[in-house]
Amino acid sequence: MMFNLHGQLATILSTKSCFTKICTHFSLFNRSLHTNPRLNDNFLSLLPFCRKGRDLKAFNSLLILHGLIGHKPLVKQFINQCCHLGFPELALSAFRTIEKPSLYLQNLVLRRLCDNGFFEDVIFVYKKCRYSGLSSDNYTYPFVIKACTASRDVWFGNAMHCVVLKTGFGDNLVVGTALLSFYSRVSEIGNARKMIDEIPQPDLVTWNALISGYSVNAFDYEALQVFQNLRVMGVKPNASTLTSLLPLCSRLGFNGVGVSLHGLAYKLGFMEVESLLPALISIYANCGDLFAARKIFNASTRKDVAIWNSMISAYTRTQKPENAVSVFQKMLMDEVKPNVVTFVSLLPSSENLDSILYLESFHACVVKFRYEKEPSVVTALVSVYSKLGNMESAEFLFHNMKVRNLLLWKTMLSSCANHGLSNQSLDVFSLMQMDGFVPDAISIVSLLSSFSKLKATLLGKSAHAFVIRKSIDSNLNVLNALLAFYCDCSELVYSFRIFDRMVLKNVVSWNTMISRCVENGELEGAMLLLHEMRQEGVDFDLITLISILPSCHESRNQELGLAIHGYAIRTALKTDISLANAIVSMYINCGQLNAARLFFDDMPDKSVVSWNAILTGYRCHNLHKESMELFHDMMIEENQKPNYVTLLNILPACETLHQGKSLHAYMIRRMIPLETPLLTTLMITYARFGNVKSCLILFRIGDKRSISVWNTIISAYLLLKDYHTAFSFFNELLRSRTDHDDITILNLVSVCAHLNNLSISDSVLSYLFRKGLDKDVAISNGLIDMYAKCGSISSAKMLFEMLSQKDTISWSVMINSCGLHGDSEAALSLYSQMRLLGFKPDKVTYMSILSACSHSGCIEEGKMVFDNMIRDGVSPGMEHYGCMVDMLCRRGQLKEAYEIVKNLPDGKSCENLLESLLGGCLSHGEHGLGEEIGRVVVAMNPQQTAAAAYVILHNIYAASGKWVEANNVRLLMEHNKFRKTSGVSYK
Repeated sequence: MMFNLHGQLATILSTKSCFTKICTHFSLFNRSLHTNPRLNDNFLSLLPFCRKGRDLKAFNSLLILHGLIGHKPLVKQFINQCCHLGFPELALSAFRTIEKPSLYLQNLVLRRLCDNGFFEDVIFVYKKCRYSGLSSDNYTYPFVIKACTASRDVWFGNAMHCVVLKTGFGDNLVVGTALLSFYSRVSEIGNARKMIDEIPQPDLVTWNALISGYSVNAFDYEALQVFQNLRVMGVKPNASTLTSLLPLCSRLGFNGVGVSLHGLAYKLGFMEVESLLPALISIYANCGDLFAARKIFNASTRKDVAIWNSMISAYTRTQKPENAVSVFQKMLMDEVKPNVVTFVSLLPSSENLDSILYLESFHACVVKFRYEKEPSVVTALVSVYSKLGNMESAEFLFHNMKVRNLLLWKTMLSSCANHGLSNQSLDVFSLMQMDGFVPDAISIVSLLSSFSKLKATLLGKSAHAFVIRKSIDSNLNVLNALLAFYCDCSELVYSFRIFDRMVLKNVVSWNTMISRCVENGELEGAMLLLHEMRQEGVDFDLITLISILPSCHESRNQELGLAIHGYAIRTALKTDISLANAIVSMYINCGQLNAARLFFDDMPDKSVVSWNAILTGYRCHNLHKESMELFHDMMIEENQKPNYVTLLNILPACETLHQGKSLHAYMIRRMIPLETPLLTTLMITYARFGNVKSCLILFRIGDKRSISVWNTIISAYLLLKDYHTAFSFFNELLRSRTDHDDITILNLVSVCAHLNNLSISDSVLSYLFRKGLDKDVAISNGLIDMYAKCGSISSAKMLFEMLSQKDTISWSVMINSCGLHGDSEAALSLYSQMRLLGFKPDKVTYMSILSACSHSGCIEEGKMVFDNMIRDGVSPGMEHYGCMVDMLCRRGQLKEAYEIVKNLPDGKSCENLLESLLGGCLSHGEHGLGEEIGRVVVAMNPQQTAAAAYVILHNIYAASGKWVEANNVRLLMEHNKFRKTSGVSYK
C-alpha cells in the first residue's frame, strides 16, 4: 500500500513547481507511514508544501482516493490552505463534504468566495450552514449581503435584513453599511436613507456608501447635499468619497465643482491614489478638456490598467479614435496587460475610424490575450462589426458563444434590426426565449424597428400581441416604438388609436406622431397634434420643430414657418445647427431664397449640411451662377470640405465642360468614392457638354448590376440626340440580364418616339405586353405619345381607350396628340370629356389644347378654353399668352392680341410677344398698329432689342411709304451695330 501511495503521489504531484520539494519530503512521509499507522497525520504533514493550484487538486484527489474526504480536521486544514492561497473553488468543493462546519470555517469560505466574485456560491454556503444549525455573527452577514448586492437578489437581500434584525445585529456599523450599500445598488434609495438614520454613529465608510448609492441612481443633487453636510460636520473625505462625486459633476455639467474636487484631492494628498485618477481623467474628458485629462494621465508615475483604460475611454467618447489607438499601442509597449474593460473601451474607436482593418487588429489582440470568450468583449465586437456592415463576422461571433448573456442577445437583435434583417431578428428573438431569457422593452423596440424598415405589418402586429400578452404595453419606450412602427407602415389609424389610449406621453410620443404625419402627407393631423401638444403644456424641443418644419412650403403653412423661426429665437434654440439647417430648408421650400440666404449668412456656425441645404435650394430654382459662387465660398471657408451631397448639388450647375472636369478631378484628389448616384450625375454632366468619351468611360467603370447606371447612359444618348445608340444600349441591357425598371421603359419609349419607326414601336409594345408593363399609367402615357409622334394616331387612340385608369397626364398627352395631327375637334372633345369626368386640367393640358386651337384656327374655342383656365384658378404662363397672341395674329385679330399683351400681369416680360405681334402686323398690313408696337419695342431697350424687330419695323415703314422713318430705323441699326447672322453650311 505504501509503495502504491508513493507511486500515486509521484504521478499526481510531479509538477515543475513542487516536484523537487515533494520528492525531498516524500521519503520522510513514507517512513512515517511505516512507523505511524494514522494516515491522516501524514497527509497533514504534506499539506504545507502544496502551494499551487495543481498541487491542491492532486491533494484533493488523494483525499478522495483514500477515503479521507470526510475527515473533518484534515478537510478543515485543506480548506484553510485553499482559501489562503486564493483557490476558493477548491475550498468550496471540500466544504460541501462537511455536514456541520465551524463558524470560523464558514466565514473564511464566505470571505474568499466573496473576494473572488463567487456570489451565488456565497449564498449557497450561507444557506447550507443555516440549515445545519450553524449560527452567524457580524462577520458573516456583510459577506452574504454583499453577494445579494452583486447578484441583485432583492428578495434574499430583504430576507437577510430581517435575519439581521432578528439576531440583534441591526445596530452593528459594518452590517448596517452593507445593508445600506445593498439598498443603494438595487435602486431602493428610500430604504438606504432609512438605514443611515438607523445607524447610531455612521462613519465615513457609511457616508461614502450613501453618496455612492445616490450617484449610481442619478440622485446627483442629494449626493452633493450629503457631501456638503459632511464638510459642515467636519468629516474629512477620503479618496472613495471623491471617486463617487466626480462622475455626477460631469453629468450635471458642474465643471467648476469637478475642478474644485480635483483641487481638494491634491490638497489632501490623494493624487497618488490609483482609484481616483481614472475618475479625474473621466471628468475632464466629459468636460471636453482632453489636455487636462492627458496631463493627469502623464503625471501618474504608477499607471495601472484602470488608468490606461480611462484614457482610452476618454479619447473614444470624445470622437478621438486615433488618440485612443495610440494610447493602446503605448500601453502594450509598456507591457501593461489589457483587461476586458480595455477592449470594451477601445473597440468603438474602430467604428469612429470607419475601418474594418482596425477592428480586425483589435480582434486579434482580443484572441491573443484570451478574452474571446468574455461576454462583454464579444458583445462589443458584435456591435462594432455590425455597425461597420460586416454582419457575417458578427453572426459568427454570436453563434460561437456557448454562454450568452442578455446584453449579447439584445445586441445581436439590434444589429439584425439595424440592417433590416427581419427574418434573422425574429429568429434571434425566438432563440432568445428558448435560451431562457425574457425579452425586455429594449428587445421589443429593436424588433419593431426591424419590422418598420421592411414594412412587415403582420410581423409587427404579432410583436404587438406579444407585448400585450407579456404586459409590457405600459412601457413608454415600447409604446413609442409601436407608434413609429404603425406610422411607418402607413397604418396611421392604429397609431392614433394607441396614442389616444396612452395614459402617459412624453415629448418623444408627440414628436413621433407629428414627424410621421408630415412624412405621410397628413399635414392637417400634424397641425392638430402640434396645437394639442401646446394646449397640454408639453414644451417643444428641437425634434418637434425640426419635424414640423417640412410641412411649411409655398402652398401652405408659411406663417407657421415664420412663427417657428420666432419661437427658436425666443427660446435660444436658434443656435442649434440642426434646427438652423431646417429653417434654411423651410425658407427654400417656401420659395423665399433671399430670406434663406440672409439666415444662412447670419449663422455663426455652419456645417457641411448647412451649405448643402442652401445649394439644394439654388439647384431646385435653377440658379446655377449663384450655386457656383456659393460653392467657391465654401471651398475657401476653413474646415468646410464638400461631401457627396455637395457634389450632387453642384454638378448640375456646371456651365462649362471645364467646370465639370474640375469637379471630377476634385473627387479623385479627395478620394471620394464614385457611388452610383454621384457617378450617374457626373455622366449626365459630361453628356450635357457632348463629351461622349468620358461618359462611356464612367459607364464602363460603373456597377452594371445597378439599373441606374443603364438608365443614365440611355438618358445621356437621348440628351445627345443619338437615338440609335440609346436603343442599342437597351439591347445590351437585355443581354446583361439586369432587371429594368419603369424609368428604363420610359426612356425606351422616348427613344422610339424620336426614331419615328413604327416597326420598332410595335416591337416595344409587344415586349411590354409580354412583361405585363402596359398596365402602368405612366408607361401607357408614354406609349400614346410615342405612337402619335410615329404618325399612328389610331394606335394612340386605341391605347388611350384601353387605359382603365386615366390621370390628368393621360388626357393631356391624348389632347396634344390630336393637336399634332391637326384634329382640333377631337382635342376639344377630349377636353370636354375630361372636365365632365372631374379631371382638373393643368398648365400642360391647357397648353396642348390652346396649341391645337391655334394651329387649326379655332379662335372662339381657344378663347373659351383660355377663359376656363383663368376661372379654374390656373395662372397662365408666358407660353399660354404666346399661344393666344399667335392664334389671334393668324386670324388678323391684332388689336385684340395687343390688348392681351397690354393687360399682362406685372412682372411678365412681353418683348417676345410684341415682336411676334409686330410680325403679324406686317403680314396683315396693319401698318398703323405696327408702327405703334414697333416704337414700344424699341423704347423698351434699344440696345437689347433683336435685329429682327428693327427689320420688321423698317419693312412696315417702307410698306406705308414712310421712307424717312424707315431710313431712321436703318441708321439706328447701324449705330447699334446690328448685323444679320451669316448662314453656315454643314457637310
